[in-house]
Amino acid sequence: MRPSEACYALIKHFEGCKLTAYPDPGTGGSPWTIGYGHTGPDVHPGLTITQAFADAYLLKDVQHAVDATDAAVTLAAPMFKQGMFDACVSLAFNIGPGNPRRHGIFKLRTGMPSTFLRKLNAGDTLGAAQAILSWNRSGGNVMAGLVRRRAAEQSLFLS
Repeated sequence: MRPSEACYALIKHFEGCKLTAYPDPGTGGSPWTIGYGHTGPDVHPGLTITQAFADAYLLKDVQHAVDATDAAVTLAAPMFKQGMFDACVSLAFNIGPGNPRRHGIFKLRTGMPSTFLRKLNAGDTLGAAQAILSWNRSGGNVMAGLVRRRAAEQSLFLS
């Protein structure tokens, strides 16, 4: 599958586009972010980019989220619908897919699949939709923006 316009619209809406690097709202520091939520070793305080760079970063970062979704989700069509795919891509874009050093929407630091992924791959789509809402913290604190974003992702997932 490919991300729909609804997927891109949701990401753009919640990320916003900032052409000057800014600190993570949850930590007040790392990871520094620029454009539509782009992070990485190339982003540092004082960095500025053009809109064209922001758009290019978005396409590259969404593709990473698509690749992670394709690798993690085993639920087959017709059960795995476009809205579910789009929500997974948005979640992987925002949270990350997970790796041995960081929790993510698909894998926990322990290497075990997240509750969201276990439920989704087992065909428990309502349970997976409910699990989306638990990813509402940054820096250990519940963030109002993440509560709103997860509700929108849940709605897209169930569409």
